[in-house]
Amino acid sequence: MTRISYIELDDRNLPPPTPEIEQERKVAIYDLLEENSFSLPKRDDRVVPEGPYRLQLSIRDKRLVFDIETEANEKAAEFHLSLGPFRQVVKDYFQICESYFDAVKSLPPSQIETIDMARRGIHNEGSRVLQERLEGKADVDTDTARRLFTLICVLHFGG
Repeated sequence: MTRISYIELDDRNLPPPTPEIEQERKVAIYDLLEENSFSLPKRDDRVVPEGPYRLQLSIRDKRLVFDIETEANEKAAEFHLSLGPFRQVVKDYFQICESYFDAVKSLPPSQIETIDMARRGIHNEGSRVLQERLEGKADVDTDTARRLFTLICVLHFGG
């Protein structure tokens, strides 16, 4: 079973999210748990525990931490990714999301659609960066990477 069955964000040290960020978080977690593809590749002749997996995402010491366990709560993997490669795309994503949330309140549908297309493009870029950073550590499909990128943005919001 190559999937995530449970996800938790460790946001204890972060400021409270805005209502928009909280909504993005809930939707991303719901969508991720409904459908995802996540597996741990075999490395150096080590046995890789089979999924489904429980994932805890956190930011520790300015690094993104993936703490992965089996459903039996046995350690499956832990890896730390530098936040550096994500900084600009996360910043761009937050700026375009802010524009989108403002636009929804006052602009016509055609302008909202244009902003939403830009938002999706930046989101796709973030998921591509994530897939590159996970190479050799975890295999995820594009939709899973997009949802995980949203959750990284939620964590980054306070990080």
